[in-house]
Amino acid sequence: MCSIHVKDPAAAHTFYTETLGFETLMAMPEYNLFIIKDPGADTGSTGLLLEPSDNPIGANYMNAVYEAGMPAVVLGVPDVQAEYQRLLAAGVTFKGEPAEDPSGISAVFDDGCGNFVQLHQD
Repeated sequence: MCSIHVKDPAAAHTFYTETLGFETLMAMPEYNLFIIKDPGADTGSTGLLLEPSDNPIGANYMNAVYEAGMPAVVLGVPDVQAEYQRLLAAGVTFKGEPAEDPSGISAVFDDGCGNFVQLHQD
C-alpha cells in the first residue's frame, strides 16, 4: 500500500473515485479511513491510502510539496491527451496542457485536496 496525504480524506475519496475513476478498496468514514485502487485491478494490486494530514509532520510535508509545485503522485495512463480532455470537461484544474519530453507525455493537475497529480504516458 502507498499513501498520499490529503486535507480531507472523505472529499479526496469522492474526487478520486467519482472524478478520476478509482474504485473503493476500503471505506470506514467513522475512522476517516479510505483506501482506493486502480479500477479493474485484481485484489492483490496496490492500494492508495488517502492519509489524513492532521499530523503536523504530514501536513508540513504535504504543504511543502504542493508549494514547490511538485506532484505528490504520478498516475500512468495510456493516453494523456484523452485523459486531460476528460478531466478538463469534469472541471479539473491543470497547471498547463500536456507536454512531451524524453520520458514521455505528462500533464499535472490539482486534486483539490492539497496535492498536484501527474498523468504520465510512456
